[in-house]
Amino acid sequence: MAHDNKAEWIAEVLAHYEASLLRFATKLLRDADRARDTVQETFLQLCEQDRATVEGHLAAWLFRVCRNRALDLRRKETRMETFEHDTDAVDPKAGPSEQVAFREDAGNIRKVLETLPEAQQEAVYLRFQGGLSYKEIAEVTGHSVTNVGFLLHAAVKSIRAQLVTDNAAPAARTAEGSR
Repeated sequence: MAHDNKAEWIAEVLAHYEASLLRFATKLLRDADRARDTVQETFLQLCEQDRATVEGHLAAWLFRVCRNRALDLRRKETRMETFEHDTDAVDPKAGPSEQVAFREDAGNIRKVLETLPEAQQEAVYLRFQGGLSYKEIAEVTGHSVTNVGFLLHAAVKSIRAQLVTDNAAPAARTAEGSR
């Protein structure tokens, strides 16, 4: 690729690598629209690079940047996810009242989770929604593994305490109302 004009060089790189980067990003993200955005961001970053710094390892550079952007996007979405998908995990053999109770419990947990400090919410989402290990959560958040353990312990303790309090309150109101 011996072009003096950077725009021509970028156009040639785009023509040569765009399709394979799109396939790669789509495989990582399982979404064609997000994959197109990721590949576009990859080429925008290429436009900002000095050509000499990427020539000689252009393919590896493009795929590494594309992969990193796709993984960053997945991590961001994992952090932002709620437990709404879990309400669909009801045992299909469960009766209607058990299914309703499960969905109510999941909704109550979501409400309590939203009251926790952001760092605790993030740790809980990454652990229980993303399935990440303490070490992986530490890498994503920048906290130490010990701090991640503390955040998760504190979050679970707070959720448990709040759920016990919330469940005790209706029983107390019912008992008072029957007097």
